[in-house]
Order: sequence, then C-alpha cells, then structure tokens
Amino acid sequence: MAAMTASSDVSPASATTELSAAVVVCAYTDKRWDDLSAGLSELLRQAHPQDRIIAVIDHNDDLLKRTKAEFVPQGVLVVPNAGTQGLSGARNTGVENAEADLILFLDDDALPGPGWIDAYRARFSEAQDIIGVGGAIEPAWEGKTAPRWFPIEFGWVVGCDYRGLPDSGEEIRNPIGASMAIRQTGFDAVGGFSDLVGRLGELPVGNEETELAIRIRQAMPAARIVRDTNSVVYHYVPKSRQTVKYFVSRCYYEGISKAATTSEVGSEDGLSSERAYVVKTLVKGMGLHASEALHGDPAGLARAVMLPVGLVATTFGFVRGKLRLKREAKQIAS
Repeated sequence: MAAMTASSDVSPASATTELSAAVVVCAYTDKRWDDLSAGLSELLRQAHPQDRIIAVIDHNDDLLKRTKAEFVPQGVLVVPNAGTQGLSGARNTGVENAEADLILFLDDDALPGPGWIDAYRARFSEAQDIIGVGGAIEPAWEGKTAPRWFPIEFGWVVGCDYRGLPDSGEEIRNPIGASMAIRQTGFDAVGGFSDLVGRLGELPVGNEETELAIRIRQAMPAARIVRDTNSVVYHYVPKSRQTVKYFVSRCYYEGISKAATTSEVGSEDGLSSERAYVVKTLVKGMGLHASEALHGDPAGLARAVMLPVGLVATTFGFVRGKLRLKREAKQIAS
C-alpha cells in the first residue's frame, strides 16, 4: 500500500458524536470456516448502523464464493485481497474498504467477546491522542488447557497475551494482531502494513503490526497506543500449535521477522520492548517456574527450561535474518 501524506501530530476528533468502526477479518483457508463464520456472526450482532464488517479473502476463490454466498446477504462486505498475497496485503485491502473512524482487526480464528466493538469505541473516545489500541487475547486451547510445559511468558507464540504486558489503559509499543484497532488517521499518516513482514499462510512469521505501530509513533510523536482489557477475544489454539517443535519454529521466525522490522524502522525502536521483556519478564519467569517446581509442580522445571530455549531460538533467527539482509544488500550493491 502506497504511503499517504505524513503527519507529525494527532488529528482532530471525528465530526460524528459516536465513532464509526470498520472490522477487518482476513481469511485464507477453508479449514477455519467454522471459526470465521462464528466470528463474523458475532460481529454482526455487535455492529452499530454506522459500522462496517469486512471479510478479506486471501487468494482462495472457493472460500471467496462461499463467504459471499453466506454473509453478503447479512450485510458483510466480502472482497478478495487486492494486494500481495499474505496477511499484510489482505489487511491493506481491508483498510482501503473501511471508510470509518476506527479500523479494527480480528483474526479469522478468534471469537470476539461481548461488547468487543463498543469497548474499542469507548477507549478511543476517551482521548484524541489515542491512535491505537490493543485488546485482550485469551487462548482457547484445543483440549481445553495449555500443555504443562508451555510458559505463559511466551503467549505471543500462539498470538495471545503473555505475562509482562502493561495494565489496561497503559501505553504499549504495539498491539497483537489477533485483536487490535487503529484510527484511520494513523493509516493516513504512514500508509498501510509493510509487505516485507507479515504472515503468509502457515509460515509462522509476523511483526507486521509491530512495524506499522512503530512507523505511526515515529510520524505522530504525540500519539499513544494503549492496551484495553475490556475488548476481549478468544483465540483458538489447535493441537498443531501446542508442540515444542512449533514453539521453537515460531520463536525462530519471530527473530527473522524482527530482523526485517529493525531494517525498516531501526534497532532502537524495533527492539525497545524486547530488551525490557528479556530483562524483566523472562529472567523473573525462570525463577517463578523453578519455584513452582520446588513446591510440587514438576512441569514448572520444563517451563523454566523453555524460557531460555525460546530466547535462544529467537536470537538465532534474528542473527540469521540480519546476515541474510546484509548478503542481499551486498548483492544489490554489486
């Protein structure tokens, strides 16, 4: 998506008394039809007359036809991804069709809790300098509970909240993509999501929301991005994402994504939260889980071990990503 006119300040409030919202749900696979259908149906129940629900189908003609047949009659705008294949291109297509004060994003395997849209609307209505909001994301584990070895500090591995996040109303560097909202003025300032980062199908990469949030803050220094735990979604976590193999792979690709992000926005902004996360959250978490093991929970030791495993995998991915970018730069220069 091409960059729009840059701005260095927060725009005036909406001319309407109640902020309008457009909810963008991106989908690429038929396998999540039940989740997609449940999410869109719940959004239709919550939407106000001035709101818009948008389903963007990412290069899947059969899913596009099925979604149109089921939800266009109910009032959902269903469109194909008009950009590069992948989540970033699909989200940019949603933004281009939004026509609202607020643009909310929901994953196709996440179910919004009661009042999800209105909770975002209320948070943005508090102050004009709030440019973005990250909602609460609770894991809905297939099998009901998380694997006992899984440390809560790595909730981001499955796209959910994690230990160490700020309290509701406090500032965050970036929201988590499964449930987040950005004012339209944020996109007006910097354009859309970068095609250089972001998930493509099942490949466990990401960081598109991180990169976008950093660019918005760089362009609009007076703006704030905050957390809101009243806007809750339940993010489905299948068994395939509950393995040590997936955990390590996701951490590795997070490092790859961080390398791409820092090449776009700089290391200072790109790694600011990560430094604090390692020092405060992971170090403290190792002690907490080790203590749990000493007090009768043998799985606490496994959780304590997985913290440095995840950190090493992420760091390795970051280093590999940086080296690859340097090689590509040399090839272009030559």
